[in-house]
Amino acid sequence: MVLRWRIWNCLRSARPKLRSSKSSKITIRAMIKGFFRCPLDVTGRIDKVLADQFPEVSRTWIRKAIEEGRVTRSDGSKLEPKTKVFPDDELMVDLERPSCSPIEPYDYPLKILHEDDHLIVVNKDSGMVTHPGDGTSADTLVHALMHHCPDQLCPIGAPKRPGIVHRLDKETSGVMVIAKSEQAYHSLVSQFSDRKTQKKYCALVSGQLSGTEGEFNGAIARHPKVRVKMTVAEHGKPALTTWRLIKRFEEGFSFIDCEIKTGRTHQIRVHFSNASNPIAGDLTYGFKQNGKSPVFFSRVMLHACELSFSCPRSSERLTFRAEIPDDLELALQKLTPTE
Repeated sequence: MVLRWRIWNCLRSARPKLRSSKSSKITIRAMIKGFFRCPLDVTGRIDKVLADQFPEVSRTWIRKAIEEGRVTRSDGSKLEPKTKVFPDDELMVDLERPSCSPIEPYDYPLKILHEDDHLIVVNKDSGMVTHPGDGTSADTLVHALMHHCPDQLCPIGAPKRPGIVHRLDKETSGVMVIAKSEQAYHSLVSQFSDRKTQKKYCALVSGQLSGTEGEFNGAIARHPKVRVKMTVAEHGKPALTTWRLIKRFEEGFSFIDCEIKTGRTHQIRVHFSNASNPIAGDLTYGFKQNGKSPVFFSRVMLHACELSFSCPRSSERLTFRAEIPDDLELALQKLTPTE
């Protein structure tokens, strides 16, 4: 109670100077939990008013706080994001984010491709789950990041997905970007959503592909019977994968690179399986290990080799590449290229 009155007295004394005094603005922005009185010259939707007064907090988070009842009238009555507020309206505001601390740090030698104050780019190893979920253990990428850069990941998505803006399947290796700041988080989420990123993969697929390049555009939906799988279906979401042949092998495999223009779950795996060319090692989507093959595939031979996006701060185009991992390189060396 003493803290609330202290905040209230500070705001009250600074109120006439909200627009002209830089120090009073800082006082208001620093307070993200406590008693809040709307400034004299402000009228509008509560979510917009708070977004203006607390620019370091995203409007999405503010809306969520309002909907969860963490922003109320001083008498405890609930509000909606669209509720209109007026000068001198008294509110109780709690815009604090949950701590990421419930995740136990995992000491793991991450392969860092780039790191700054806003984001970190890693080359994820095959076998590592991106973030915690039902049935996962305490050795996910998020656990490893909590050890590498504790208290630095963007809190959006905490505690299980702090800073996570996209994912790679457990067995898929390669480039991933994770946000540290909210600015980076919202910029990257927007870029992935608006398809302004460029995502390139390489894969070893079974069978001899027809031609040297092509595309798959089958819509993808959840499998009607096996819920952990996806499938090509007319009622699914649009998906586009382009591919280019790099090398054919006598043992009945093709090494290709591909680019996904959309980001559907298991997209590359589903599209090649649907074309009767499942990715080597992908038992979920129809690959069958041949006992006579010189290579035993212990995982899905899919690697995210390149990721491009715009820098959240400068808009400069950034491109990060991850070399082909040892297990995929070894498999290619054991196979016999065709003429």
